[in-house]
Amino acid sequence: MASITSSYPHTVAPPSRRNFTPFWFLLPALLVTAAVVLVPVLQTFWLSLHDYLLYAPDDTRFIGLGNFRAILGDEVFWISLGHSFIWIVGVVGLQFLLGLGTALLLNQSFWWRSLARSLVIIPWALPSVIIGLMWTWMYDFNVGVINDALLRFGVIETPIAWLANPSTALYAIMFALIWQGFPFFAVTILAGLQTVPQELYEAAEIDGATPRQQLFSITLPSIADVIATALLLRTIWVANSLDVILVMTGGGPGYDTHTLPLYAFIRAYTGMEFGYGAALALILTFLLMAVVWAYVRRASRDLSR
Repeated sequence: MASITSSYPHTVAPPSRRNFTPFWFLLPALLVTAAVVLVPVLQTFWLSLHDYLLYAPDDTRFIGLGNFRAILGDEVFWISLGHSFIWIVGVVGLQFLLGLGTALLLNQSFWWRSLARSLVIIPWALPSVIIGLMWTWMYDFNVGVINDALLRFGVIETPIAWLANPSTALYAIMFALIWQGFPFFAVTILAGLQTVPQELYEAAEIDGATPRQQLFSITLPSIADVIATALLLRTIWVANSLDVILVMTGGGPGYDTHTLPLYAFIRAYTGMEFGYGAALALILTFLLMAVVWAYVRRASRDLSR
């Protein structure tokens, strides 16, 4: 038997080749990621350390942390940062609550459930530019359907210039983005709800648990990871979004709808101050990296339990 076994050639790869083979398969993906992510980040970092003006590229000079020092004394930066905080918390929070309620409704059994699940995707499927144009017309002072409806129901006595009023402009845009983004939460949470074993609800009903108790004791804990991932992704997307604001107000009136990504865009592409805009973009990147780090740390802690 020993001679028969020894007659077969050994096919085990050498340790060096066996250890590095998976990395060779990952190398193309890593190179593509480096090309489309790492290189632009490094270029942005380089720009942030220079006084780079698009209309005078030959006069580019190294200024170190000069752009960052200027940003700390820039009043518009602090205004934009405050608006970004309101923007992210308000939009993501209300999108989540509306999406959670919609998912719970769509998880029930009714005869037109399939149609409802299809219709709820429509706002999410529309391009952001179309969303911005559509809501701009709806908010119009003269012919907007929102003013018309509020006047008919006696809620207001005169039309409101929603996008021209400093006290309402930011919140009007937030409402438009909430309407566009809540289907993402609805669909994601609905997918999570369908993985919760029905036996848990049946046992809870036998024990006399109310629907509210089932929601907080079974449903939400069972889909906590789904909710956390959806919140992280949506926070990143909303924090980086500027297209709806750009279409609806362009950042006005004044600086009342300025957010950090929009301000970086305006300084870079309107003011042609690419170095200053890159520094603003880098600050936003670091803030988002802190959010991602907190999420990864929480996820790692949960997995280690």
